[in-house]
Amino acid sequence: MSIAKPAYKRILLKLSGEALMGDDQFGINRDTIVRMVDEVAEVTRLGVEVAVVIGGGNIFRGVAGGSVGMDRATADYMGMLATVMNALALGDTMNKAGLTARVMSAIAIEQVVEPYIRPKALQYLEEGKVVIFAAGTGNPFFTTDTAAALRGAEIGAEIVLKATKVDGVYTADPQKDSLATRYSKISFDEAISKNLGIMDATAFALCRDQKLPVKVFSIVKHGALKRVVMGEDEGTLVYA
Repeated sequence: MSIAKPAYKRILLKLSGEALMGDDQFGINRDTIVRMVDEVAEVTRLGVEVAVVIGGGNIFRGVAGGSVGMDRATADYMGMLATVMNALALGDTMNKAGLTARVMSAIAIEQVVEPYIRPKALQYLEEGKVVIFAAGTGNPFFTTDTAAALRGAEIGAEIVLKATKVDGVYTADPQKDSLATRYSKISFDEAISKNLGIMDATAFALCRDQKLPVKVFSIVKHGALKRVVMGEDEGTLVYA
C-alpha cells in the first residue's frame, strides 16, 4: 500500500498574533502555542519545509490605547517589535518540542535574533529547520499579511497558508448567516470582485501577480494544518 505524500514541499504559514492568545484578552496562551507547535511538528515529520510569518496583535493590543494619536510609522515599528517577541516565544517552544527553529528579523536586533538574509533562510529550510520571519517587512505601512506574501515569494514557497479562527472563506459571515456556505476554492479575481477581504490588498495583489496560491483555514481546528498540507478539502484555496 502506497503512503500518501504531502501536496506541498515548502509552505509559508501566516499566523496572526491573536491566534496565540487562545481565550485570553492579550498576550500568549501557553497551551495554545504548544498545541500550534505540535501541529507544525506533525507537518515537518512529513518532510515538509515550513517557514512562518507571525503577527503582533496579541501584544500590541495591550498598548494600542497608548498609540492613539501617535505617528503611524512609530506605531508600526512598535507592532514590528511585538512580532519579534512572538517569534522568540514560538521559536523557543519549537526548540523545546524537538524542532530546530531559527528566528530571522527584518529589522536589525542582532543581540536577540539574526537578521533576515534570504540565502541563509533557504539553507535553513533545506536543512529541515523551521524559519520564523519576524518584524514584518521591516517597513511601516505594510502588514504582516504583506510580509507573508513577500517572504513566501522570496523563498519559493508553493503556497501561503493563512491561519485564522474560521475554517475558510464563506459567502457571508457564518456567525450571522446560517445559510452561509464555505468556498472550497475561489480565484483571486473572483475574491476581489466579491470584496471578500481575505488579505489586505497589497498582499493579495502580490500573491496573484506571483501566482502564489493562498489557503485560508482554521488553526484552532485540530489536525487542519496536516489536512491542508496533504491536499485534502480543508479551508478555502484561492488560486490564480
